[in-house]
Amino acid sequence: MSTLTTLTNHQVRLASRPVGLPTRDNWSFTTEPVAEPSPGGVLVKTLYLSLDPAMRGWMNEGKSYIPPVEIGAVMRAGGVGKVIASNNPAFAVGDYVNAGLDVQEYCLIPEAQIKRSGMFKIDPRMGLTSWLNVLGMPGMTGYFGLMDVGQPKAGDTVVVSGAAGAVGQTVGQIAKLKGCRVVGIAGGKAKCDWVVKELGFDACIDYKAGDVKAGLKEHCPKGVDIYFDNVGGDILDAVLTRITRGARIIICGAISQYNNTTPVKGPANYLSLLVNRARMEGIVVFDYADRYPLAIAEMAAYLQEGKMKSKEDVVDGLENFPETLLKLFNGENFGKLVLQVAKE
Repeated sequence: MSTLTTLTNHQVRLASRPVGLPTRDNWSFTTEPVAEPSPGGVLVKTLYLSLDPAMRGWMNEGKSYIPPVEIGAVMRAGGVGKVIASNNPAFAVGDYVNAGLDVQEYCLIPEAQIKRSGMFKIDPRMGLTSWLNVLGMPGMTGYFGLMDVGQPKAGDTVVVSGAAGAVGQTVGQIAKLKGCRVVGIAGGKAKCDWVVKELGFDACIDYKAGDVKAGLKEHCPKGVDIYFDNVGGDILDAVLTRITRGARIIICGAISQYNNTTPVKGPANYLSLLVNRARMEGIVVFDYADRYPLAIAEMAAYLQEGKMKSKEDVVDGLENFPETLLKLFNGENFGKLVLQVAKE
């Protein structure tokens, strides 16, 4: 008898669709036996899971860029893990992989779903959690959002909200490497100090401590050429009052709006786009999947050369998933939020 049949998979499933902030009641905790992979399939032991603001949107019913998580389904999540059984020649036992593993201890991936899960082998020497941050989906979002949509030029002033978060830290560091002036917006002195002193941003505005408009006027005296928006709401409105002619606004997320029980607040100052002949465009990272290897290679080189940093906020324990997810929405996380599911 295979030792796999003695393993139990613990899972977190969506029990109901939340109204406002999700609570523990929106989740159910289930177990099931671990099965052998089918021909062409692999079995992965989950080590770390990526917790992202987008997960809140996936819990809602309705049309979006990706189907919602069904009631009763294991919650969707990307992660890194280790192959513990394989019937696929492309993946050997012991390989470390990045894939859509979902919120569970073990993920059985049939051959037909390997491509759809986005599974690829990773180099553990780069640091496993960095593959969920700068080298993972947040890093890809920041890279392609800035480079393809923002189209930065040396000397541009780039403003990024959520600057100490997963996407924001990548955007700011790349923008500096491309010769831009970078101003972050973050919550709290510790986060602002970190993005300036550790990541090399030129300035950071603490939205919890003062007037964002006044901070933008002080730190962006020539206006804002590129705004990478992770939060929406009032901060987006404030930045729109400072954009330059031909500015590019990248809409990545609107975390300030995700748990609203009322309709999403749109930008009141959108006519600034008309006056300044500016452009606002959304970024969905999956559209760039075929180019991930190029971005990974570039940013891995930056990490190895010490030109970029990758900061993760790691919380231990699958059972802590409901409360850990909420850290994203109250600003508790410092860096990319990661849930450790198992030790190697």
